[in-house]
Amino acid sequence: QGQPVESGGGLVQAGGSLRLSCVCPRIILSTFTGDTWAWYRQAPGKERELVAIITPEGNTNYADSVKGRFTISKYNAKKTTYLQMNSLKSEDTGVYYCYRQSQSGSVDWGQGTQVTVSS
Repeated sequence: QGQPVESGGGLVQAGGSLRLSCVCPRIILSTFTGDTWAWYRQAPGKERELVAIITPEGNTNYADSVKGRFTISKYNAKKTTYLQMNSLKSEDTGVYYCYRQSQSGSVDWGQGTQVTVSS
């Protein structure tokens, strides 16, 4: 019921931009605003890694590899979390997953969206 749904992935040239969206339409607004949201990615042959996270208070944190290039945000009225990715590099290629942790500690993952950056 609380599974996020990602969109916005695709193929882009190095130096380009993409914006990923994560929506969780079946949860109520108060649940959305009280949850912690994050984006992870998994490159071929590598483990899944945290890219960016945003707390209920709006505090954010980023992997060192994306600082200054990626921005995580959320739009409460639409129950949507975004990942704006600029100055993309080939090493940003991977499947990007939306992650949701509720106030009770339960976790939901999206199905993932593919991002491919061509050099």
